[in-house]
This record gives sequence, C-alpha cells and structure tokens, in this order.
Amino acid sequence: MVAVKIDKSKLSPVNIDERKKLDFSAGDTVRVWSKIAEEKSSTKANKKTEKTIKYRSQAFEGIVLARKHGTEIGATFTVRKIASGVGVERIFPLYSPNIDKIEITKRSRARKSKLYYVREKAVKDVRKKLRSVVHEDLSAGADDDEAKTED
Repeated sequence: MVAVKIDKSKLSPVNIDERKKLDFSAGDTVRVWSKIAEEKSSTKANKKTEKTIKYRSQAFEGIVLARKHGTEIGATFTVRKIASGVGVERIFPLYSPNIDKIEITKRSRARKSKLYYVREKAVKDVRKKLRSVVHEDLSAGADDDEAKTED
C-alpha cells in the first residue's frame, strides 16, 4: 500500500492564507466583489435551447456589522448598506470561491464586536459613535523635498 500525500492548498480555488491575513473588524467599511451568474438561453434552428452561463463581478459596499468564527473554514462576516433608503444586509462566507476580492475602504474603531444596534439607529448617530482611524502615508520623497527647501 502506497500513501499519497495531497497538497490541500492547491485543491482550493481560494488563497486561504491571503484571506486569513485580511484584518478587518466590525465598524470597518468594506467593498466585497462577488461573482454573479447570468444565464442566457439561445434558440437554434432545430428548436433546441442552449443555456450559457456567464459570470460578472458586482460590488457590495457597506459597514461590517459582525465577523464570526475567526479564521476557521466556516468564517462569515455581515455587511450592511443603505440602498434607496432601505437597509440591506448580506452574510458572506470568508473563504467562498464566489468572492473575488475584499477591499477595506475605511477603517474605524468600534467599542463592540457586533454592531447589531446599527439596525435601529439613525445613520447620523452611528457615524458619530464610530471613530475613524486615519492612516498617514509618509513617502520618502516628500520628506527629502522639505529638507532641501529648508537649506
């Protein structure tokens, strides 16, 4: 009997290590690009219909309300956005192959790990409670230019 070692990382269509490194939490604003299947049916001359499936990417941008199960395989996160005055929530599996990419557009610090109270609150009140975190990007070239002008 021969034991065969299978590399499980190559079997998954998702880069699991990359998704584990994503560092977003409740209160952050994220843009999730997910694949959506569209079916198109075409009729041929002999009256047979052929269905072709095309995939397109669609963005869903909103505030992360909760992140559950950490970095396990069954990890999920809930995103809420306001569309035409109506609140819309979606629960995304973190390691789903239907998710192309997850972009973190804005970071903010929340005191709670689950922001379910946002559902009942007004948007104005919620924005005041979330403290936005500003990232200052200092480029090396900008500092050199300032040093030259001081001389």
